[in-house]
Amino acid sequence: MPPWLNLMLESLPSLLWACLLFTVPLTLLSFVFGLAVGFGAALVRLFAPAPFVVLIRFYVWIIRGTPLLVQLFLIFYGLPSVGITLDAFPAALIGFTLNVGAYSSEIIRATLISVPKGQWEASFSIGMTWTQAMRRIIVPQAGRVAVPPLSNTFISLVKDTSLAAAITVPELFRAGQRIVATTYEPLILYVEVALIYLAVSSLLSMLQARLEKRLSRYGGFMGAAS
Repeated sequence: MPPWLNLMLESLPSLLWACLLFTVPLTLLSFVFGLAVGFGAALVRLFAPAPFVVLIRFYVWIIRGTPLLVQLFLIFYGLPSVGITLDAFPAALIGFTLNVGAYSSEIIRATLISVPKGQWEASFSIGMTWTQAMRRIIVPQAGRVAVPPLSNTFISLVKDTSLAAAITVPELFRAGQRIVATTYEPLILYVEVALIYLAVSSLLSMLQARLEKRLSRYGGFMGAAS
């Protein structure tokens, strides 16, 4: 067996363990919390009084206009200067959640706007309240349209979690760095890390395609387009 292949096989368990223990939970939690933040921010942008709209627009402007790595550094290394100290994983979770929330809020806002006004009028005409119309009519239609861009956001988040290595979260990329520090084989190890990210992203892309196909079969965005 070639030495490079032997090294990759020996390091694979450690890399996969870091992926399962930190990368996957960080991705899932950040995406779920980020969606909640994004949905709330989108509703504020569309229906809240002007002062709240300004506040949310400022939040989105800040997050979208600054690098994610800088945001993570501000949370993990900057906040202790004002007496707020966070462990690496919670700091990364907060940073990714705020980032996903800002970007997903624009996606959700756009998809809610895309639902025809007549759907609101039809809902109110049969006696639905605003909450009932939103839950039963508007959100299901907007959700189908939001699947592709939100899925892309999720796949991008998987790769973005590698930035958490910069604030010492022992996720997949950080695990690769530690092995490189002892083996002095950066090319082999970083290629292996890249292949793991590629495999995960490819699997998620396949699931996204199946989900989109299923939605189109039941009157989703592709069905509506035709």
